[in-house]
Amino acid sequence: MGESATVSAGHEQHLRALEYANRVRLARARMKRKIAAGELAASEVVLSCPWQAHSMSISDLLMSQKRWGRTRCRRLLVSLNVPENKPVGTLTERQRLALAAVLSAKSSAAAAPAVDARESALSAA
Repeated sequence: MGESATVSAGHEQHLRALEYANRVRLARARMKRKIAAGELAASEVVLSCPWQAHSMSISDLLMSQKRWGRTRCRRLLVSLNVPENKPVGTLTERQRLALAAVLSAKSSAAAAPAVDARESALSAA
């Protein structure tokens, strides 16, 4: 009788773990889609570290941005002395601020030519 209770408790714990893993996976996928669509900045995620990104590797987060592959991600992280597989939740405050500053600078630099091109197209019309 004691053995079946242990098996039942172990099974319940396993199901709860699967349920939690599925919730995290779905929340991360939603977050990655928002980042890819430009609705959410990767720098905001780095600074705020929401629950779904806490155990996510920093390289997965960076590569969810448009035009960010493994090479670009690796170059940035090497320049900041941050390992690729480091979870977002374990970044130190210095690493978090440095990474957010670089990401913000890159996103504003990328947005500036698009705005200039849009403005010149509107003025030509």
